[in-house]
Formats: sequence, structure tokens, C-alpha cells
Amino acid sequence: MELSRRRALVDDGDQLSQRRQCVLLSLHRSALHYEPVGEAQEDLALMRLIDEQYTRTPFYGSRKITLWLVERGHLVNRKRVQRLMRLMGIEGLAPGPSTSRPHPQHKVYPYLLRGVDVVRANQVWATDITYIPMARGFVYLVAIIDWYSRMVLSWRLSNTLDTRFCIEALDEALQRWGSPEIFNTDQGAQFTATAWLDVLKAHGVQISMDGKGRYLDNIFVERLWRSVKYEEVYLHAYDDMTVAKNGLGRYFGFFNDERPHQSLGYSVPSAVYFESLMREHGLAVAA
Repeated sequence: MELSRRRALVDDGDQLSQRRQCVLLSLHRSALHYEPVGEAQEDLALMRLIDEQYTRTPFYGSRKITLWLVERGHLVNRKRVQRLMRLMGIEGLAPGPSTSRPHPQHKVYPYLLRGVDVVRANQVWATDITYIPMARGFVYLVAIIDWYSRMVLSWRLSNTLDTRFCIEALDEALQRWGSPEIFNTDQGAQFTATAWLDVLKAHGVQISMDGKGRYLDNIFVERLWRSVKYEEVYLHAYDDMTVAKNGLGRYFGFFNDERPHQSLGYSVPSAVYFESLMREHGLAVAA
């Protein structure tokens, strides 16, 4: 249960003491009087700049991001940039010490897609998490896509970088679209967590994970993030999560059903997805 929800359950008028209620809710008593402090506006502005540059060059680590900011007149050091990048959930993707690491106690699965021809819908799904700036804060976005058609199958927003909202998106995609043969992710802790892996295993899905520093292993999701940010997010300063949810919902509808993709022969993802399913089931595809 989230901290704010647990805090709300503590009742001053209850027969149980506040101390006993905190014990039952696994809540430290100091949390009752703690109000989280948002990021300073200066840090939020820097995070927006970092996000824009990282979207253009996801292979940049904290050293190059710091240099890029300093060259543009921002007085920042690498330590500060590292802190902000950790908060945003991003790391440079070049091989070496800065590459993304899984949770040390989580199992990492091999990459299964090298040399594989993806020729039909629901053969391979993929997912990732990205940072979404808002006018006064930020949220995280997870999206699940079908590799063959590029169709966005489900998505969720969260103000915390945890596994729960990823599983909610996964459950929705499985319920609406069935199960893929292979599901590919990076090695982030959300996707090496037992709760996430158990859902995939229960549906008989083969688990694939990017190699360290392998930006191209999940290239279709990275392309999705560029489209989302340059065609939607950077054009609108979302006031809050509700506004962000509405804006992204409209955009993903446009992305799936209206936006032509050059890589799809200028078809739209939903048309490619459903045509593939029809061929697989031996149904005629309209000309």
C-alpha cells in the first residue's frame, strides 16, 4: 500500500493508539507528520532539458549530459546530474560502468530476438518506462507495444518508479489482446521482479531481456518515446497527472489509428495489427 494511503488510514479517534496503528500498517510514526517536498523548480527545468537531450541521444551518460548542460550556460556538476538522472530513471546506454543494472538478487534472462524474423502480430511484445515532465513535477510512463505492427497495446502513468503500474499495463494488454510468444524488456528492476515475471510465466510467454548497453535491442520502444515526446509531451505543459493522462490517451489513439508509419508502408499500426490477425486465422483482408 502506498505511503499516503497508509497515512490516511491512521485515525486519531480510534481506540487503538497511533503507535499501535502504525505498527499494524507497517508505518513509521515520523511518516504521520512528514510532507514530501517536491523538486525545486530549477531542478525540474534541468530535468526537462536532460530528458530532451537524452531522448535525442540515449547513449549519453552523466558525463556527456553534464558537458552538454555546461556548454549551454548551466552551472551544474556531474554529481547533481547523476542524482537527477537517477530520479528520472535513466542511465546512459553505452557499454561500461554506467549501463543499466538489474536488481542484484533478480534473475536476468537472455536476449531471444537476435536473428529472429518478426513476421506477425503477437509474436513479440516489448515495453519500457520513460520520464514525462509536467508543468509542476513529473510522472513515469510505461507502454507495451507489438513489435510487428508498432501498435501500443496498453499504457499506464505513475508518480513512483515501481513494478505495480507496469503489471497493471501488462494485465490489461494480456486481457485485451491475448498472449505474445516472446516478451522483450530491458534489465531494469521492474522487469526482473518476481511479480512481473510470474505473470508472464503464467501465460506461457518466453522472456527476453536486452543485453547490457544494447540500445538497439528495444529500438521500437525507443522510437515510440521520441514520437510521444516530440509530437505530444513537449508541446504541452501538463498541469497534473489527470491532464497528462487525457493528453497521452488522445495521442496513443492518434498513434495507433491515424498516424501513418513509413516503416509500415505508410499504414497505421492498428490496421497492420488486425490484418495480421486476420491472415493468421485465415480470414480475407479487405483491399
